[in-house]
Amino acid sequence: MEENLKVYIYKDGEKPIFHSSILEGIYATEGWFLKLLEANKHFVTDIPTEAHLFYLPFSSRLLELTLYVPHSHSRNNLIEYMKTYVDTLIGKYPFWNRTNGEDHFLAACHDWAPAETRGKMVNCIRGLCNADIRAGFVVGKDVSIPTTYVHSAKNPTEDNGGNPSSSERSILAFFAGQMHGRVRPILVNYWGKDPDMKITGPIHHVKGDKSYIEYMKRSKYCICPRGFAVFSPRVVESINYGCVPVIISDDYVPPFFEALNWESFAVFVLEKEVVNLKRILLSISDEKYVEMERGVREVQKHFVWHAEPLKYDQFHMILHSMWYTRVFRTQNPPMNFSSANLKD
Repeated sequence: MEENLKVYIYKDGEKPIFHSSILEGIYATEGWFLKLLEANKHFVTDIPTEAHLFYLPFSSRLLELTLYVPHSHSRNNLIEYMKTYVDTLIGKYPFWNRTNGEDHFLAACHDWAPAETRGKMVNCIRGLCNADIRAGFVVGKDVSIPTTYVHSAKNPTEDNGGNPSSSERSILAFFAGQMHGRVRPILVNYWGKDPDMKITGPIHHVKGDKSYIEYMKRSKYCICPRGFAVFSPRVVESINYGCVPVIISDDYVPPFFEALNWESFAVFVLEKEVVNLKRILLSISDEKYVEMERGVREVQKHFVWHAEPLKYDQFHMILHSMWYTRVFRTQNPPMNFSSANLKD
């Protein structure tokens, strides 16, 4: 990929939905990727006939902020807007029809992105934070990208790291957050009073209070339950703070699964097994935990943003996933996995 990949970025599309980036908050991944790719000189080409991949430079978050009518409970205008955009590209350029869009890709992090990219766009390589099999994510065609909560656009790696020794991690497991979805209330009801764990609702804090981060740095396992959607920024937070992530989200496909062995540094718990969470964690041997903790530290470099991309960081990993999927897709048909297949 480093030697060969060339990406053409469409110039079409008006700001702020296209060619604009939000670099802080829960949807920052799509913003950072767009910003860094548009500034890249190594992978990007202005000659479309040289390109292996074609990038649709839109922000699903800015699409929502710009066009969604508050309280309308309708996303139809957002879906239609993206459909019109793709139809315009198809009518203006010959590139889409050569592969029916299979060499085009996007990166989108809003919960609604799977819906916004229906119709013809579904044939693209869709990089989605909401990598939900039940919502139409297709293994072998789509790409799961990390949900990274960036607190500071000036310093996206701020506060990363944790206690290097497991003996300094006195809390067995930690979770704090809103009671979104079906899993989190059960988690808190069962384990909220357990003295070995810190399982609670949202931690209310004033600006500058880093108690949430400190809990992650002091915990062996960080619980990453689904909310309304399957994905959570806690997965990347756990990794960045050296805490072994415990993913409780049955239909979620983790980021970079084609390149990383997630079972070597993360624990997967079925949603129905939340009631057995402590038993599952305590059944993990000390040797296995140390191995997983070491794995977390080894993969940290893949889940960070830098103002100037570094090899193997999140920018390169997302681009590699697109490249890998395109190559894979030319050799194999997409796999329609059910959630049952994934659990097995």
